[in-house]
Order: sequence, then C-alpha cells, then structure tokens
Amino acid sequence: MIQFEKFTLDNGLKVLFHKDESTPMAVVNVLYNVGAKDENPAQTGFAHLFEHLMFGGSINIESYDEPLQKAGGENNAYTTNDLTNYYLKLPKDNLETGFWLESDRMLSLAFDENSLEVQRKVVCEEFKENYINKPYGDVWKYLRELCYTKHPYQWMTIGKELSHIEDAQLQDVKDFFKKHYNPQNAIVAVAGNTTLDEVKRLAKKYFEPIPSGVKYERNIAAEPEQKEARRLSVEKDVPVSLIMKAYHIDNRESPHYYTADVITEILAGGKSARLYNELVKDKKLFSQVNCYHTGSVEKGLLVVMGNLSNGVSPEDGENAMDAVVQDLKDTGVTEDELERVINKIESLMTFEDMSLINRANNLAFYELLGDANKLNHEFANYQAVNAAAVKEQAKHIFRKENENVLYYLAKEK
Repeated sequence: MIQFEKFTLDNGLKVLFHKDESTPMAVVNVLYNVGAKDENPAQTGFAHLFEHLMFGGSINIESYDEPLQKAGGENNAYTTNDLTNYYLKLPKDNLETGFWLESDRMLSLAFDENSLEVQRKVVCEEFKENYINKPYGDVWKYLRELCYTKHPYQWMTIGKELSHIEDAQLQDVKDFFKKHYNPQNAIVAVAGNTTLDEVKRLAKKYFEPIPSGVKYERNIAAEPEQKEARRLSVEKDVPVSLIMKAYHIDNRESPHYYTADVITEILAGGKSARLYNELVKDKKLFSQVNCYHTGSVEKGLLVVMGNLSNGVSPEDGENAMDAVVQDLKDTGVTEDELERVINKIESLMTFEDMSLINRANNLAFYELLGDANKLNHEFANYQAVNAAAVKEQAKHIFRKENENVLYYLAKEK
C-alpha cells in the first residue's frame, strides 16, 4: 500500500503527499493533463515542444537547471499522447527550491521569439534525427495513421509533420500555454522525508497565488469501431523487414485492459513466451518478436511485431504469427502459465514502487485517472484475470475486422 494524503488549493490545484522517512531525498512531480491528443490537427507537436520550452526559463528564473543543480537536484520530463509530466528529485532540506522552480514556470514562462527559436531548432533536429533519418523511425507514423481515422492518437507526440513546429508562431505557443498549463489542469505529487504540514505550507506559498485559469474541457473525436481489416506495405532503406499487426483494445480503466496486458506477457514476456519459442527459437522465422500495448488512457493498441529472418517472406511470417495467436484463442492459457505471468507482474510492480520518483509519478497518474488510491488496487485487477477471461479477450481482440497490418519492408539491394 502506498500511503498518501491529498488536498486541493483554492485555485483548483490538486496536491498529493506520500511520506517516506527512509530517504534523505524528496520528489516534486507535476503532471499536466495535456498530451498530443489535445493538439490542433493542423498544429501538432506542441505538447512535446512545451516539454522543452518549460526548461527555457520562467518569469522570475532565467535558468531552471542552474538553481536546481546548486540545490543538489536533478530533473527530467516526458510527453505522451495523454499527458505531460515533469519531475525533480533533490535533498529534502532543499524541497522549497523545487516548489519555487515548478510554481514559477506554471505561473509564466519567459516567452519571447528567441527562446521559441532555440527550442524549435532542438525539436526539429530531434524530429529529423529520430523520425526521418533514423532507420524504422517512421514506423509508428504509418501504424498510427493506419489504425486511427478520427481520434488524435493518429499522430505521434513529436507531431504529425515537421512543418507544424517549423511554422509555430509565438502567439500560438502562448495560447497553448494559457489553455493547458494552469492549476486546474495540473496535479502535484510530492514524495519524501518531509511532513504534510510542510507540503501544505509550501503549496500555499508558491502555488496558491497562481491564477486558476479557465478549466479545460476536453472534446475529442471518438474513434469509430473498426469494421474491416486494414493493410499497408511500404519499402524503406532498412537492414531487415518487419511486420507489425495492431489491434484496438479497451481504455485504461476497463477491466479488459488488464487482461490485454496479461495477453502481451503470455505471448512475448521473455524467452519462455509463446511467440519467441515458436517463431524465433523453433522455426527461426524471425530474429526477434515482441508483443505489447500502448498503455493509452483512451482506447489503445495491442501490437504484435517481429523482424523477419533473411529469406522469409512477410506472408509466411504473418501466417506463423497468426498461428500462435490462433492457438491462444483456441486453447487458452494454462493455470501454471497464467500464474507465472501474474507473479512476474507483481515482481515488476514491487520493483517499480521501490523508486521514490515512480511512486510520486504513479500517484499523479492515478489521480489523473480519477483517484490516486486506484494505485493500491492495481495488482488486484491483475489477480482478477482468469483463464476464461484471457481466452475470451483473445478472441475479441484478435478478430480480423479489428486488425491493422503494416509490412515495413527492406528495399532489395
């Protein structure tokens, strides 16, 4: 159980506190309820751009990193299609520095043409390096556009097109900040060796004076149910061909989400899993295989993918993948196999909770889902998954009409 306290400031900011007396450190995690799905389809990549802009200096603090480093701290951030998360870790005696830094950039970034241009170049270079010039860098661009026809999950967090960031105007950026980066759209989670009274004092001192802003009401187009299989084949200058097969699954709060997660472990959770044993070890059709899901808050994807061995046709590779999946649909999972998977998930969750940063991050995330205490019931959701549910969900997920197949083929030399 992760023990925590929760309170809300007058401006609407939710604050969570988890006490850990075993560490000399403290973590401040600020989660903003804005991700790539909240972007204008004609101006994508803004949430990720802000991940960079938020480190570029704020109204009273010219450099974010310098005072944090002087206080013995470190920081990082990440953006997904659903959220943007910033976190810092520093000695507990310097916790006030963390509140000062995070509150000031929530209050106002130091917006000017120069700072925008600096971060624009950084993001554009990242786009070119990781998504245009890097082998397989655009795989998810093709797959998302194949799977989603309406929902904004159809583009990556880096953005749909490089031109969207290249053409971003200062006023566009200011408007995006005003709309999303305010107390009503944020959750602060603090973890470490301090007290609730101290966290309340610092939250009221640094965050409560920030204007609440206008509450953001999300209005996103729902993805229509897929009625028929979709296929796409592209040729690229890459070392080996790969196959990706993606299927729509239920959202993060559905009981079926946990069953889908268990299915990915049954199929590809290590070298004893079915896909590896059958396709890599025994038949040597693939050099590597994997199965995972996107973990999306809204309806996400379960993906089966593999790198084809030399001389193996994509059709033969796909047929072999389908045979492994069909066996799961037909015969289900044994109790021993299911128990091993559940035990592995428990070990992974226990290991993850050892990190103070992860505990703060998870508290904020589950509060985003509606209640931070859901974190303490997460493993029970996995324990509730039984063999019958696995077989039923396998049949539901791996339907032909729910299938999206991408052949990402190496050009013939």
